[in-house]
Amino acid sequence: MKSLAFVGKRSPRLQGSGDNKEGEYVSLLNQLNQDMKQAMKQKDKETLSVIRMVKTSIQNETIRLGKGELSADEELTILSKELKQRKDSLHEFKKANRADLVENLETEIHILQEYMPEQLTDAELGKIVQETIKEIGASSMKDMGTIMKSVMPKVKGKADGARINELVKQHIS
Repeated sequence: MKSLAFVGKRSPRLQGSGDNKEGEYVSLLNQLNQDMKQAMKQKDKETLSVIRMVKTSIQNETIRLGKGELSADEELTILSKELKQRKDSLHEFKKANRADLVENLETEIHILQEYMPEQLTDAELGKIVQETIKEIGASSMKDMGTIMKSVMPKVKGKADGARINELVKQHIS
């Protein structure tokens, strides 16, 4: 993996550093701007490239929605979408034996994951799935869509849809 000099967990939710007051919310876009400056100073081209791509996606979505600023949920949705695209591409490149592209994508995925909220453990996710199944009264695979619709907002950005899907199948069958 390439050098990621300043990469550490950067969830933009509550930050207590820099110009911000302790515990003040920092939007993803502001966090990306701060990290972009740092990446420029450190000449970290990989991180800089990923940050620019994410910023562009956020700005395009802001324009598309006609808003001045996106909510934290909307920013998280965009970040999740970017991460999912890269994971899908990674899978395809691995199948095609493209080691050069795989390495680059793994670096991008690593950088993007630093902005995602802490992922739920399987036990925590299983508990949420079980509670949702009880709430809905689901009993068969026919209820799969309803369960997924109810679980996804509860775990937004904290779990991958494929993981949730697996757990739902285990608990209903």
